[in-house]
Amino acid sequence: MTASPRVDYQTEPSRYKHWKLSFDGPVATLRADFDENGGLRPGYKLKLNSYDLGVDIELNDAINRIRFEHPEVRSVIVTSAKEKVFCSGANIFMLGVSSHAWKVNFCKFTNETRNGLEDSSKYSGLKFLAAVNGACAGGGYELALACDEIILVDDRSSAVSLPEVPLLGVLPGTGGLTRVTDKRHVRHDLADIFCTVAEGVRGQKAKDWRLVDDIAKPAQFAARVQERALELAAQSDRPAKGKGVALTPLQCEVEENALRYRHVTVDIDRARRVATFTVKAPQGAQATDIAAIEAQGADWYPLALGRELEDAILSMRTNELDIGLWLVKTQGDAKDVLEMDRILAVNQGHWLVRETIGLLRRTFSRFDVSSRSLFALVEQGSCFAGSFLELALACDRIYHLALPDDEEAAPKISVGELNFGTFPMATGQSRLQRRFYDEQPALEAVRAKVGQALDADAAFALGLVTSNPDDIDWADETRLAIEERVAMSPDALTGLEANLRFNGPENMFTRIFGRLTAWQNWIFQRPNAVGDKGALKVYGKGERAAFDFNRV
Repeated sequence: MTASPRVDYQTEPSRYKHWKLSFDGPVATLRADFDENGGLRPGYKLKLNSYDLGVDIELNDAINRIRFEHPEVRSVIVTSAKEKVFCSGANIFMLGVSSHAWKVNFCKFTNETRNGLEDSSKYSGLKFLAAVNGACAGGGYELALACDEIILVDDRSSAVSLPEVPLLGVLPGTGGLTRVTDKRHVRHDLADIFCTVAEGVRGQKAKDWRLVDDIAKPAQFAARVQERALELAAQSDRPAKGKGVALTPLQCEVEENALRYRHVTVDIDRARRVATFTVKAPQGAQATDIAAIEAQGADWYPLALGRELEDAILSMRTNELDIGLWLVKTQGDAKDVLEMDRILAVNQGHWLVRETIGLLRRTFSRFDVSSRSLFALVEQGSCFAGSFLELALACDRIYHLALPDDEEAAPKISVGELNFGTFPMATGQSRLQRRFYDEQPALEAVRAKVGQALDADAAFALGLVTSNPDDIDWADETRLAIEERVAMSPDALTGLEANLRFNGPENMFTRIFGRLTAWQNWIFQRPNAVGDKGALKVYGKGERAAFDFNRV
């Protein structure tokens, strides 16, 4: 796409154009009613409940509001407000007029949103039921696949499908292929047929093939959906009488070369193609009991931090494509960070603390899967301790300033108990496990230092940092590392970083992101998809795609 206005990831229900959110005791219902004239960018209409980035920004917001504002909700029905159509997937004409970067970043955000449903189901007890009450294709079926269960209306016309290969010459971009096999265990030959037949599969065959969990005739459909939603709700431990927290608007000053929140600042150096994220520690006395935490609401520091950092990451990904290296810094007192961690650990059984930990877990994971180089700089005034150390451990390299002649001023890092599994990566590993390949001697050596302030030499000896230059070499070493990094091919770096960051066990989530990074990224650039006669370009024009039939 050509230069366009900045994408804002903040919204709230009164501004929704595409989703209708309602509540009935333990069950919330999200109804897709996409405004075909409400696309985020000009040049396409969102017909047949097809979606663009704006639709998923609203979906992400709606799920967060259910998580935090409605703790009484235990299950969520995802369905359609339109007749005969559930969701026809990503808008094809939007994809056709979008830049390559826009398409891939759009797919990444939709992946994270759908993965977030499964994350909440696993960690928070919030269950999701897709009530497919019409045609369900492509990304629409991928949304259903991310739910715990799928019920399909058996009306002789409604079908589920992944038509990307036969119609568009691309792959499902939001985990469809992976969830069909890894999650739903559809037999591979049946999956092969399913993914190459544009019309999809309906009724009893869809259930027999494991593409859906249940079917219901139109007259019984609503009752069956409600019955199953209540059964799923009964499996949850979310509190029926919990006091929700209103997610008030984030305060962010958007400047030409900076984003300024209360606890997070992003400074952009366009000449160097570098952005510096500075995360500030909590200051002063912190709320230690649930009553005080609830009283602070969205201003409670860990919750506010998670929301601000998430917004900053998403904004920088979408709006600053030329900024290839993110420097990560922290500022404040490590003791305050470790006290915050203690409060999180002591109160983690409470739903609000559990949801806040979940927000931080998903936000740290957004760092992991961002196609940007990440360097952490441990300087004077830093507080990479406990949960803040996760920010450094997510980075490709960690530079730790050594001040051998000034022990008191020397910056320190501290490992905390939360670093050993509270914020797992997509692989299911902690970042320490990933760093040391789960080798027990190295992990035990690190665990022996929990709570201790480690200077550069001590951290380097444990393998916790990449380099420990002293104050004489610091400026030159970090400058050269930054200049060398931004001079390299962004494409090669994206592939390199994804391979090195996810060196642990493969699972459904890593396969989803890996396929997006490699397969879809490649296919989206091939002429068979996006050439003048590519399938994605000629769709809807009454022309046949012209393929290069060489296998590569």
